[in-house]
Amino acid sequence: MPNEAFGHSQSHSHPPAGEADVAYRGFATKAIRTGQSPCVATGATIVPVYQTATFTQEGVGVTKGFDYSRSGNPTRLALERQLAVLEGARFGSAFGSGMAAVAGVAALLSQGDHIVATRDLYGGTHRLFSDVLTRYGITTTFADLCDTAAARAAIRPNTKLIWIETPSNPLLRVTDIRAIAALKAPGRVVAVDNTFATPFWQRPLELGADVVMHSTTKYLCGHSDVVGGIVITDDQALHEQIAFHQNAVGAVPGPWDAYLTLRGVKTLAVRMREHERNARAIAAWLETRGDVATVYYPGLASHPHHELAKRQMRGFGGIISLRVRGGGQRALEFARRLRIFNLATSLGGVESLVCSPTAMTHASVPAARKEELGITDDLLRLSVGIEDLDDLVADLSRALDATLFLAEREAAVA
Repeated sequence: MPNEAFGHSQSHSHPPAGEADVAYRGFATKAIRTGQSPCVATGATIVPVYQTATFTQEGVGVTKGFDYSRSGNPTRLALERQLAVLEGARFGSAFGSGMAAVAGVAALLSQGDHIVATRDLYGGTHRLFSDVLTRYGITTTFADLCDTAAARAAIRPNTKLIWIETPSNPLLRVTDIRAIAALKAPGRVVAVDNTFATPFWQRPLELGADVVMHSTTKYLCGHSDVVGGIVITDDQALHEQIAFHQNAVGAVPGPWDAYLTLRGVKTLAVRMREHERNARAIAAWLETRGDVATVYYPGLASHPHHELAKRQMRGFGGIISLRVRGGGQRALEFARRLRIFNLATSLGGVESLVCSPTAMTHASVPAARKEELGITDDLLRLSVGIEDLDDLVADLSRALDATLFLAEREAAVA
């Protein structure tokens, strides 16, 4: 295994995490220091980009811990260590995208197995579970995991994976991880997509989950310039199965992507504080607007899962969803008129984004299913960036005011 071999690597790589890493207590210190000791050969402070496909061997099978970059690369390994520690775990497996990471968790399953999954989750995950895994004899029940009784009722004798997305995308519903983790049984894994919260605000392994997954494209990298994913666990047996899939399939990030994500994670703590500060203020302001029908944000007292979010999370993150009065026509016109909030898929970058989930992130979800979940044309999702708050509020206010006539027209018709 590359992770094991790296512990014996020689002068041309950064040394592995050691006792100093174990002593780190603060989140920001761990993010900046874990797996990133100065290079023992050159003294380089920053982990180099090991832009190589292969590694020269001293003899057949005699390596310095690496032989081929699909199987292991020092830059990628530093990222895997960094992110595992932030989730309070020992093992991380980096992938070339968030969906590749979801598939890495699904690789724990076999034909005939069953998944219980959050019903309102990312459209790409829904597509994988509904349209791809079914071809291999793996079925999924999408259940309201915010209702523990409903989750329990969805479990079958062949349920091998419970997939939680919390807060959910795009309705920001919060699942009680500890309660769902109590439904584990031998051979049944509880996995959490922690992309929205990040380990800065929520650590699922501490609440009983077995596996944590992130789209590192989002907050972890934080600059909208890399696509990637990570699967983290503290269970060595699970890690070995996931790492086997990672190597066998080869859906790994290149060293430059690993390097950029490493760099982004170093500022995760300061960025998440700013994302949340802006989002909390904007969510509260949106609630004062009579032309905004509903605001979805776990940090609001009006959110149905606010108290659970307060217990389970250290903060509420930077994603807000809202419904505007005036229907889908106004929602799309409002999004089009925004100038600071770019109309774009994705989230978690330093810049603010707006998207229409029904037509963008959840386009692959069947229309009837979206209607059932409440993912309709009037719903918008904001990824609140770290620009100046006054500028963000002014942008939202101007676009809402400019489209207010559409809300008034709908009210008159009603």
